[in-house]
Amino acid sequence: MSDIPVYMIVNLTINDAGPYSKYEKGFFGMLKKYGGSFLTYDDSAETFEGVSPPEGRVIIFSFPSEQAAKDWYADADYQALSEHRRAGTTLEFLTMVRGMPAR
Repeated sequence: MSDIPVYMIVNLTINDAGPYSKYEKGFFGMLKKYGGSFLTYDDSAETFEGVSPPEGRVIIFSFPSEQAAKDWYADADYQALSEHRRAGTTLEFLTMVRGMPAR
């Protein structure tokens, strides 16, 4: 099951665009380093049901495997870069969702 893709779903609110911009500039290189793909983001996602609709930005990206996602997150360079995200946003969640195996 190591070749099953995973999807990262993020919800955050940008409080300070300066630090977040620094994070964005380095993010795509780190994503590519681990074979990740950026899928989309939305600053006004629409919730049809539920008691806790996400506010702020919802971001979705993927990795080719669970291990690639975990290696990306554990990377010391990514953790250093993510300090800019932490300084400029309020993070609600950064969640990994496993894809389904081929049928």
